[in-house]
Amino acid sequence: MKATDNFTLKNNNGVEVTFTAHGGRLVSIKAPAPNGEIADVVIGYDTIEESVVGDLYFGALCGRFANRVSKGQFELDGTSYQLDVNNGPNHLHGGFDGFHNKIWNVEPTNKAGAVAAFKLTITSADGDQKYPGELNVSVIYSLTADNQFVIEYEAETSKPTIINLTSHPYFNLKGAGNGDVCEHELQLMASRYTTIDPELGTCGGEIANVAGTPMDFTAVKTIGKAVNENNQQLQLGGGGIDHNFVIDNGGKGVVLAARLRDPESGRVMEVYTDQPGVQIYTGNHFDGSTIGKGQKGIVKFGGVALETQIFPNSPNVEHFPNAVLRPGEKYTHTCIYKFI
Repeated sequence: MKATDNFTLKNNNGVEVTFTAHGGRLVSIKAPAPNGEIADVVIGYDTIEESVVGDLYFGALCGRFANRVSKGQFELDGTSYQLDVNNGPNHLHGGFDGFHNKIWNVEPTNKAGAVAAFKLTITSADGDQKYPGELNVSVIYSLTADNQFVIEYEAETSKPTIINLTSHPYFNLKGAGNGDVCEHELQLMASRYTTIDPELGTCGGEIANVAGTPMDFTAVKTIGKAVNENNQQLQLGGGGIDHNFVIDNGGKGVVLAARLRDPESGRVMEVYTDQPGVQIYTGNHFDGSTIGKGQKGIVKFGGVALETQIFPNSPNVEHFPNAVLRPGEKYTHTCIYKFI
């Protein structure tokens, strides 16, 4: 399998999902508007070759531990581990050679209820990315007739380890390259969020109410209304949102976590998951210097990521969701992006 090998799922409504073996990364998701107009709604690059050498995380599968681990350190069963530090003082998305940078094995598969499906697999050796245990991972990408793009993760380990997998597409429902997402309307089924600790640069354990803060998306509001407020948490997020939201009734079964709408095109995307959290990242680091689709610079807030997962720094916070996977157990995670 080569990094540039690419695969496409499509249905009869014009939805097409294209991904590569490199990082399992989603390079294109085409979705119709109510008037039938099709647009590619994930930011990225014009060619597969550019995506292989471009931004590390565009559309990629992230792990072994997606999001941040404070100082790259955790303790498990009395043994201390030191992971790569690749995001300021912290470990991010599996470090320098995480799953985003691996060549996944891809093969077609059958899945009940889907019009098309592929199975992606990888074996991560004991010690890979400095994590304990050999980890066998499978991810099924499938597409349904009613425009649900479903991502299902499974993993098993040979030794106790930590795990948190996610997918990292940035969405712009106007179409990639068509400016920012500030006018996108967002609703989150989350009345709480995990704050960023100024000293750690990631979550320290506080779970705060969103009420009265820019993080309150319990009622529909535009992303721009939130990110343009003067707020310390937004500053800590790099000048926008880069926060984990605690899904109401999350972690107990597949529930609706988020709804994103572009009033200009009328496109709507709903996010469903069985995970307890969803990381919202508004592309705060983009500054126009990265040339994306249509040979246009990717501007600040040019896309929004909605990454379903457990909470950042969970291995170091006792009251956060369990991050430990042991031999004989199976890690499972479902995320659905539904286009309406």
